[in-house]
Amino acid sequence: MHRKPDGSWDKAGLPSRHVTEGPARAPHRSYYYAMGLGSREIAQPFVGVASCWNQAAPCNTALMRQAQAAAVGVKRAGGTPREFCTITVTDGIAMGHEGMRSSLVSREVIADSVELTMRGHAYDALVGVAGCDKSLPGMMMAMLRLNVPSAFIYGGSILPGSWQGRDVTVQDVFEGVGKHSAGQMSLEDLCDLEQHACPGDGACGGQYTANTMACVSEAIGLALPLSSALPAPYLERDQYAEATGEAVMALLERNIRPRDICTREAFENAAVVVAATGGSTNGGLHLPAMAHEAGISFTLRDVAHIMKKTPYLADLMPGGRYPAKKMGEAGGVPMLLKTLLEAGLIHGDCMTVTGKTIAENLKDVVWRDDQDVIHPVSSPLSPTGGVVGLWGSLAPDGAIVKVAGLGHRQHRGPARVFDGEEACFAAVEARDYKPGDVLVIRYEGPKGGPGMREMLSTTAAIYGQGISDKVALITDGRFSGATRGLCVGHVGPEAADGGPIGLVKDGDIITIDADAGTIELEVDPVELEHRAYLLAQEEPRKSFYGSGALWKFAKAVGPAHLGAVTHPGAAGEAHVYADI
Repeated sequence: MHRKPDGSWDKAGLPSRHVTEGPARAPHRSYYYAMGLGSREIAQPFVGVASCWNQAAPCNTALMRQAQAAAVGVKRAGGTPREFCTITVTDGIAMGHEGMRSSLVSREVIADSVELTMRGHAYDALVGVAGCDKSLPGMMMAMLRLNVPSAFIYGGSILPGSWQGRDVTVQDVFEGVGKHSAGQMSLEDLCDLEQHACPGDGACGGQYTANTMACVSEAIGLALPLSSALPAPYLERDQYAEATGEAVMALLERNIRPRDICTREAFENAAVVVAATGGSTNGGLHLPAMAHEAGISFTLRDVAHIMKKTPYLADLMPGGRYPAKKMGEAGGVPMLLKTLLEAGLIHGDCMTVTGKTIAENLKDVVWRDDQDVIHPVSSPLSPTGGVVGLWGSLAPDGAIVKVAGLGHRQHRGPARVFDGEEACFAAVEARDYKPGDVLVIRYEGPKGGPGMREMLSTTAAIYGQGISDKVALITDGRFSGATRGLCVGHVGPEAADGGPIGLVKDGDIITIDADAGTIELEVDPVELEHRAYLLAQEEPRKSFYGSGALWKFAKAVGPAHLGAVTHPGAAGEAHVYADI
């Protein structure tokens, strides 16, 4: 998109012409005058500045400030910013109760609401500011769906808390619950820990889902280099926000769109970075969903194939030693990408929001030997990635497990079956399980939950009780990026879709081998067929949700290995919004 010789914008190909150009749009322009815009600002491109600000949790409380800074950058570069907010369901607050069913659903609502706001008001470009687990992929999904020039900025991680002379995060509090139930932590210490773990603004401070997807935003090219590094409380973040606003205007002038940036090769780069950082298993859910919006087939199997050959390089919590803040201080994603590029593990020719390729962005990045957070490819923490996929008779569509820092990678034991997380958590709290058991939590998938809940309360309690290396846990639901131990999620098909996990009985032997990438149910296939027949004769399992957003999600959602998406994606498009 080019300016006219006088420096003004030609809106002939911009969506905002539908609300600003010609005599018929006089009523529309009157609203803009009412909000203090002048004729010059109305004639400029309209840039949506979408923020997930709210007071639900500290992940989101610094976002409005940064959105306003991004708006300053848009103005400075000759655009007219239009700020708006969308929702966030924050996993740390939603965890461990019915609220967690809303978490994954919120990813779709965020993408849908940003789409509807952009479509309804005919905005020409998009800056997205997000800070919590589902808001990052949700915002990037909207960018890929709309395909208007877009740039993403992460709100930043929280600073680590300090308790009894060591760095702590909210993960320590979740695990403290397990220690308290095991008699290893006093109630006084637990209450003291909870008051020191989270010192201010920002998303959970390890390589959990938010920071994983923040790294993805840079690796996939939708965010400025190093923009995810600084913690949320640092006011210097606002400079990155302003630069992001300026960058989106440059993209608009050159008509560089998200689907030009997020090619299949870019998604491969993103999967490499999830593995190399020991990132959240939720990367295996969100990358396929984002690719779906761009018309790219990129499934859990594709993600796992790339992760299997990627070295684990970043020594970050929960599998490693350092909080997210330390990675930023060590050089952030650009430093990681530099060693990956030099080793030939990422595609350097992918376009980014700078208007340059990954390789061009990294040209002046110099490897630093004065840090030990990010290891070079020549000296990895382990030769294969921090997240692996599993397939077998228990998971024909696949499953995923985080192995970063995990010594317990093989397990064979009897199943202990629970229909829903609450039943399992109650058993764990009562210590009503045995070393060697495989705890099976089912009917927690995208459709069966509904909502594919995360199980951090349960896994953290097991870890806190000191027995996580002696049991395994599998589910058709999800795990938090903060989960530790041999915890296998996304088992598919899910129980509600007739998957083998719905046929498991107490005492069945389950074998998991994270190194071989297998997960097997050691039950004769004839017996399984008999169980499936008997289950089909029973009344269908009723959901607790017969109406509302969760009901709608359960009706529309697809399988986890394809991203748990709710619409046909780019394959079903009759038009691309950017070209209206």
